[in-house]
Amino acid sequence: MSAHAVRTGVWFIGARGSVATTATAGCAAVAAGLHPAAGMVTETAPFAESGLPPVASLVFGGHDTLDCPLPKRAEVLAAGGVLPHGLPSAVRSELAAADAEIRPGGPLPGDTRTDEELVTAFAADLTDFTRRNGLARTVVVNVASTEPAPVPGAERLPASSLYAAAALRAGCPYVNFTPSTGLRTPALQTAVAAGALPHAGRDGKTGQTLLRSVLAPMFVQRALPVRAWSGTNLLGGGDGAALADPAAAAAKNAGKERVLADTLGSAPEGEVHIDDVPALGDWKTAWDHIAFDGFLGARMVLQTTWQGCDSALAAPLVLDLARLLARAHEAGLTGPRPELGFYFKDPDGGPPALSAQYLALLDFAERLRGEK
Repeated sequence: MSAHAVRTGVWFIGARGSVATTATAGCAAVAAGLHPAAGMVTETAPFAESGLPPVASLVFGGHDTLDCPLPKRAEVLAAGGVLPHGLPSAVRSELAAADAEIRPGGPLPGDTRTDEELVTAFAADLTDFTRRNGLARTVVVNVASTEPAPVPGAERLPASSLYAAAALRAGCPYVNFTPSTGLRTPALQTAVAAGALPHAGRDGKTGQTLLRSVLAPMFVQRALPVRAWSGTNLLGGGDGAALADPAAAAAKNAGKERVLADTLGSAPEGEVHIDDVPALGDWKTAWDHIAFDGFLGARMVLQTTWQGCDSALAAPLVLDLARLLARAHEAGLTGPRPELGFYFKDPDGGPPALSAQYLALLDFAERLRGEK
């Protein structure tokens, strides 16, 4: 059966959050021809014959601990300028259909279920979603809020790892678009190996770190020593609230700093600060201050300012990854997919420079084309 004759599931962890809502509404808009697929690399010419599931064939569901319906969530995003005016009404039926497929996540305060019971319940939700909708496969994508790194020796798995374990048990390819632990815990390594499923992650590269991954190679290639690289993020919304927790912010910043260390050869002086500014809503401002040396030790500075909406930046990438992992699964590919490092701050292997990552992604598209 060809990729064009089947439907593919996309199961979001954090299905009522800003990124998942934007991706669900945006997919419906692109499929209906209401808006172009700006930001979707998989909709560019090199991917045209790679056998990716069509945008119109994607079916959405997910887990969340929130109860705000997707149509209402989309209206809030439109009021904040994240979604175009009128789009929530235009795709209301698609949003309502996706919302009907969202199941309660966890563990919530007071939840007495064990890790095994939670994984079993989450996996059953995935299996039921795939079966009822007659889907060829379902890709699980974690877009939930960043969680703190687990405490060494903790008895319980972090929530992101419970969902990842459920994906393995249900036979679903998995994407971790967050800095949270997900599959990267010793407790799941045996299951990862036995599952023989394609997976990708970790921590999507959307704004400030995307710019860092472009600029850092420039300094290396021009032999310009970087003395210090500092940054500040001002953001609101759910991410701002989640990252107000110092432990969650530390997990997030680790990826931003890793990009510089991997590219420059060592971590330069300087830190990234994250400030929660609720008035900004789903919008953010990221500022970087880069101190570097020129010829004969001339001291120079480059400053950058990035203003944008993480949800609008992340949503097309999430759709790309769901389609690429679905196609990889169809082609029988397994294990971590380093070719998808283009999308991540902390990828599963592959080169650190964005330009090299893009070439690796194009090679992957060519490979998928040959797997038909």
